[in-house]
Amino acid sequence: MAPGFAIQQLWTAAEPSAGRFDPASLAPLPGAARRYLGHAIAAGTPLASAVRLEMHGEIKLGSWRKFTAEQVIHSRRGMIWAASVKMFGLPVTGFDRIIDGEGEMRWKLLGLIPVVTGKGPPVTRSAFGRVAGESVWLPSVLLLPGAVWSEPDPAHPHVQVTEYGETTDIGLAIDGTGRVASVKLQRWGNPDGGPYRYVDFGVLAEEERTFDGYTIPSRIRAGWYFGSPRFELEGEFFRAEIDRAEYR
Repeated sequence: MAPGFAIQQLWTAAEPSAGRFDPASLAPLPGAARRYLGHAIAAGTPLASAVRLEMHGEIKLGSWRKFTAEQVIHSRRGMIWAASVKMFGLPVTGFDRIIDGEGEMRWKLLGLIPVVTGKGPPVTRSAFGRVAGESVWLPSVLLLPGAVWSEPDPAHPHVQVTEYGETTDIGLAIDGTGRVASVKLQRWGNPDGGPYRYVDFGVLAEEERTFDGYTIPSRIRAGWYFGSPRFELEGEFFRAEIDRAEYR
């Protein structure tokens, strides 16, 4: 299945918004969670089940290489990220995705020659961590009954989300207005080529923008070993800027 078609299929599968955001619904949550969600979602905004993103940036594949990408995150089905990257002047296109509990990645040079392919339990478990961390691009999912909020301190709300038996604890750092400064979680992976295990993974949110009533991180840096010097030295591999976001 071509990535573009798969993205459109996932997007059209999303049900239209049912209901609108009422800040009063946040009353049972910890103060930091209320501050974040009240900042991220404007009062009266339709509660979206999906977001469609367009972005550009750089990804580290040996060296930093520019990319353009489109992504759909669906609150119940999963996520597809389809991109085009230039390597040695030639296009590499493909996708990372997790749909209905199964992760996969498939990348081809010139659309013909396989470069990276992968599926199976390690890919799926890693993809669960990714889509959980990217929930800040679809904040309405963090209002669902399965999202469990806690507050270690007023600047660091945590939310646990569970999908297909995999529970991820997402730690946010927010400022006094509720703006996201960073996202941190334990993600399954082997960034050093060793055994797969849970590794600190995170995102630095450098700018934010508002689309359709949702205020989301719009310029980010992401990678492994988050919160340690290794992030800057070897862990960071993804930098992106959101150009467009559409909710439904």
